[in-house]
Amino acid sequence: MRHYEIVLIIHPDQSEQVPAMVERYKGMVTAKGGVVHRFEDWGRRQMAYQIQKLAKAHYLCLNIEAGQDVVQELEHSFKFSDAVLRHLIVKMDKAETQPSVMMRSVEREEARKAAQTEQAA
Repeated sequence: MRHYEIVLIIHPDQSEQVPAMVERYKGMVTAKGGVVHRFEDWGRRQMAYQIQKLAKAHYLCLNIEAGQDVVQELEHSFKFSDAVLRHLIVKMDKAETQPSVMMRSVEREEARKAAQTEQAA
């Protein structure tokens, strides 16, 4: 089995369905003996350019260890899902379990917002 990093850009109107989508994709991986090493929800973010006249989207990142058949099944489900605007699957050398740079920036941003609300109160 190989290690993969999957980044998904989800339609912003589908943000409520993200947990169910993630559980379905995790289930697809684990059903065939794969392992989900890391899952990160980066939240709604501004995109660099518009996709389908949308300026913001919901971002997800998964690091998995799975066989080629599982990756092909995932890619097939991404292609035919209206909620997934774009997807990227990258083969990795080893399992990534530490928080990504993007997740660390999201955590810093959330901490900054929390500090601002405490100061305002």
